[in-house]
Amino acid sequence: MTPVGGGGYASPTTPQNGAGNGITDNMANFYNEVTSIQDSIAQFSGNVSRISDLHSRTLNSTDDNTSRQNEAVLDDLVGQTRQLSNELKERIQTLSSYPVTRAQDQAIRKNQASVVLLDARIADLSGTYAYWASCLQTALLRQKFVEVLQNYQQVERDYRAKYRQRVERQFKIVKPDATPEEVAAVVNDTNGAGAQIFTQALSSSTRYGESRTAYREVQDRHNDIQKIERTLEELAQLFNDMSVLVAQQDEGIDQINKVAIDVEADTGAGLKQTEIAVKHARAARRKRWICFIIAVIVVLVLALVLGLHFGLKK
Repeated sequence: MTPVGGGGYASPTTPQNGAGNGITDNMANFYNEVTSIQDSIAQFSGNVSRISDLHSRTLNSTDDNTSRQNEAVLDDLVGQTRQLSNELKERIQTLSSYPVTRAQDQAIRKNQASVVLLDARIADLSGTYAYWASCLQTALLRQKFVEVLQNYQQVERDYRAKYRQRVERQFKIVKPDATPEEVAAVVNDTNGAGAQIFTQALSSSTRYGESRTAYREVQDRHNDIQKIERTLEELAQLFNDMSVLVAQQDEGIDQINKVAIDVEADTGAGLKQTEIAVKHARAARRKRWICFIIAVIVVLVLALVLGLHFGLKK
């Protein structure tokens, strides 16, 4: 598939230079796109690893400037990964409807067994196998994409939990005797209640310098948590979109299984007919030899009788 305006992808056109060449060229384009998507999935996986590393650096950094730089790089990389994931979803969905000639399927479904039909079906199976290959390759790509999405989700969940733990520790620096309810309110910051509780604890803290630093840290981590929540929502939507493709792909796989069963049955019937035809041919040859031998014997007997008859007369 070739890029089009806006970053999307369009299905390649089916060649018009004959059925055989059309299927071959079509599948060559198909496998080129499969390879390209595999490379993009590998790039996506690499981005997720870098995102995990940047999250770790942000949490462990003690310098504000370095932390800001890491956050800027992280935001940019998350944006690139978001765009890449949407492109991958579209490309895999487009790949699932890749045009493959399947006119021969109707002949395969006919439950007739003869040597002539068997030869015709074998000659027409290339298009069906191309369809099978496209469905299976698309299913494998979808599965791999879902796996990297799940890995991305897990990375974001893990660091969301770590950011919340950091917020909890920073709040306890300001208010060591905080109740579990207060800690939960600050960590979750529901309707701004957490910020209010933190401000109140800050005003009564005797460790002003550490408290102000902790407050800035909590604000930054809350922003990070909100970004992670948005990413997780987007990933959840991607999973919903991919589930539609899964249903479509399962329907295609079921059809493949049905066609495979039909082909197996027709091939078995054809082989039986071939065996019967071979037996009949052998029997016919044997009968011809028997008839030939009988004819030779009859001719010899007639020749002998006639020879004796005329010989005795002389």
